Amino acid sequence: METALFVIAFIAVLATLAYHQASLKLFTAAAAATLFVGSMLDIVGEAAWLAFIVVAVLLNVSSFRQNWLSKPVLKAFKSVMPEMSRTEQEAIDAGTVWWDADLFSGSPDWNKLHDVPAPRLSAEEQAFLDGPVNEVCSMVNEWEVTHERADLPPEVWQYLKDNKFFAMIIQKKYGGLEFSAYAQSLVLQRLGTVSGVMAATVGVPNSLGPGELLQHYGTEDQKNQYLPRLAAGKEIPCFALTSPEAGSDAGSIPDEGIVCKGMWEGKEVLGMSLTWNKRYITLAPVATVLGLAFKLKDPEGLLGDEKELGITCALIPTDLEGVETGRRHFPLNMPFMNGPTKGKDIFVPIDFIIGGPKMAGQGWRMLVECLSVGRAITLPAAAASGAKTGALATGAYARIRRQFKLPIGKMEGIEEPMARIGGNAYVLDAMNRLTLAAIDMGEKPSVISAIMKYHSTDRAQKLAVDAMDVVGGKGICLGPSNPAGRAYQAAPIAVTVEGANILTRCLVIFGQGAIRCHPYVLAEMNAAKEADNSKSLRDFDSAFFGHIGFVFSNMSRAIWLSLTDGRLSAAPRKDETKRYYQQMNRYSAMLPFLTDVAMATMGGNLKRKERTSARLGDVLSQLYITSAILKRYADEGYQKDDLPLVHWGCQDALYKAERAIIDFLDNFSFRAVAVPLKVLLFPFGTSRKPTSDKLDGEIARIIQTPGATRDRIGFNQFREPTEFNNFGLLEKAFLEILKAEPIHAKIVKATGEKHPFMFLDKLADIGLEANAITESEAEILRTAEVGRLKVINVDDFNSDYLKAGLTGKDGEEKEKPVKATRSRAKKTTTAA
Repeated sequence: METALFVIAFIAVLATLAYHQASLKLFTAAAAATLFVGSMLDIVGEAAWLAFIVVAVLLNVSSFRQNWLSKPVLKAFKSVMPEMSRTEQEAIDAGTVWWDADLFSGSPDWNKLHDVPAPRLSAEEQAFLDGPVNEVCSMVNEWEVTHERADLPPEVWQYLKDNKFFAMIIQKKYGGLEFSAYAQSLVLQRLGTVSGVMAATVGVPNSLGPGELLQHYGTEDQKNQYLPRLAAGKEIPCFALTSPEAGSDAGSIPDEGIVCKGMWEGKEVLGMSLTWNKRYITLAPVATVLGLAFKLKDPEGLLGDEKELGITCALIPTDLEGVETGRRHFPLNMPFMNGPTKGKDIFVPIDFIIGGPKMAGQGWRMLVECLSVGRAITLPAAAASGAKTGALATGAYARIRRQFKLPIGKMEGIEEPMARIGGNAYVLDAMNRLTLAAIDMGEKPSVISAIMKYHSTDRAQKLAVDAMDVVGGKGICLGPSNPAGRAYQAAPIAVTVEGANILTRCLVIFGQGAIRCHPYVLAEMNAAKEADNSKSLRDFDSAFFGHIGFVFSNMSRAIWLSLTDGRLSAAPRKDETKRYYQQMNRYSAMLPFLTDVAMATMGGNLKRKERTSARLGDVLSQLYITSAILKRYADEGYQKDDLPLVHWGCQDALYKAERAIIDFLDNFSFRAVAVPLKVLLFPFGTSRKPTSDKLDGEIARIIQTPGATRDRIGFNQFREPTEFNNFGLLEKAFLEILKAEPIHAKIVKATGEKHPFMFLDKLADIGLEANAITESEAEILRTAEVGRLKVINVDDFNSDYLKAGLTGKDGEEKEKPVKATRSRAKKTTTAA
């Protein structure tokens, strides 16, 4: 019995040291001290001491450890290390790791998270939002853009150029605005309130494109030639990467350039003969300068010894003879300028390469480094904008629209999707704020950008479906007053572009995260590739034994925190959020431990087990999302009224994180490993639950009730009731209805009749006759009725108005549709 207790105590001592990530020397000293106590108690004998000394010497004497342990392990590691293509390696090396690495450490430093300064606008940036952004928002009629013109009006294009909307990322010395990432996002979010087409048009030049690439990699001549013209709107840029044969697998593009000599402006120069066929290129139909990605070959060795130089980026004026642009794709009734571009045997000087000849073959590195920033801004901004607008619009509609004599928003069945809408609007904005703060601190968070791209567009797509369910028939009939239809149609676009979501989830998030965020794996891989054998062994030995300690530390933490569900672990606050931090500590310990288990058992095959990788990536993603929610709550001053949103977001994310771990273990192919791990990590079964009906009801009520919390959900959105801002007009009607409700109640009480909440103009007359209300109150009812009818009525059209355009696919003349009357606006309109 004494021996058993001693063994348990010995294991407990080592486990405690592992939990606290003690050094090897401290481990050795503590083990020796424990064995000494055992000797004093006549429990530990000579054999145990002999075994301890052998192990201690082997582990602590570096020459012994390297030759007897690390060397054979290094050999085995090289044999199972998965092959990595050049493009994969460049993707791994791109960008930086940040808070994602803390989450992967098994022991997040919450003070580091809360020390991150909240993003702020400069006075200049705020003035731009309050001035040019609001002005152009009031100019755009999205129905005209999407249905009649299939384009922004010329005056809007000109306004965007004149006010440098395409130059937010360009430095001031070149005439640009040089805005922060936070400001760029808020501009795109506000534009997205009124027009997804306009937001996409502005977003792309300020994301991955020639401007971004030029500033980071361009030669001084290229910068001076193009950046001032881009800033002034004299050049419209696009970037062509995707080919019909290479979508998400962009590294396999077939487009090529051949280094050769040719004639340029009457002189023979060194250049490239380019052939390409690109698809899905935003702004290509109107671009004047084309950023082109292609594979460069040098068969004659004109640039050096290397024949296959690899992916290269160049700037091509679109007015060159042979460059084909102008045709358009039609992405799901969201007709932002998007189309193909082609060129065959187009000769350009070698200096057209972005950065000059020295950057030949460096295109993929350039792209992934820039994408790590741009992908974290543009699409997440669009998702947040759609979510925030959708939350307020759906809340307003559900409060106005009545069935069975009560607002539909008060029905429990409606509360369920409305809770997801309101909750996700808060969450998506929180994700944006944390990520934008990182970018403005100088980070290029490649893993986080993948998390942002996937989870923001995925949540926004599901939110669009929920909004459509709530608004029902109003949503399925397109027209100027439809609050949900275009967002519903457009949702798959964001899911598809910049890397398909399935690929991002299954390959990118964990594929990059497991290597970049893990403190030892990348060091081990680099050591294994080191040509100097002695340095390779030294570096591998250091990384490998650090890795061993990391595994035991996370195993100890994961088991202990699972027994307590994170209780007693560190949390930065002792309030309603404390338990969320502690639960995150638990899953943060599980994540690297399970990652190491998967790597050890599956080796290179893990790369091909996409659903296994995806589930581990989901854990990292949901931990990041929860961090963002808690950070937003802190940055906004711990507003107690916002706690339902915080609870909803954290509970939803942590439930998904735990569900991902359970699914990982249930489907892990090594059952002899998975079964005991599930017992150890979930000794009392699962702990997290989906959000409750009560909490869902609170969220639904928040988005139907004017106040500071609802305003924070809709932060920065363009809510002015201008002529074409359907969202602003809906908000106005919502507030008018709320003013009318107590007046309606007064009339009901005074007359003793249960008047339905309709025909409010007639009800006003009844109230006046009964001396129950004043004339000003009657006017409130009449105004509310006008707004109510606009909200609940559905657009209808003359049949000829809905006929497509004046020309066919290839430009042939078609029969002109007759002038049509739009019943909502009561105006005569000619279809474009």
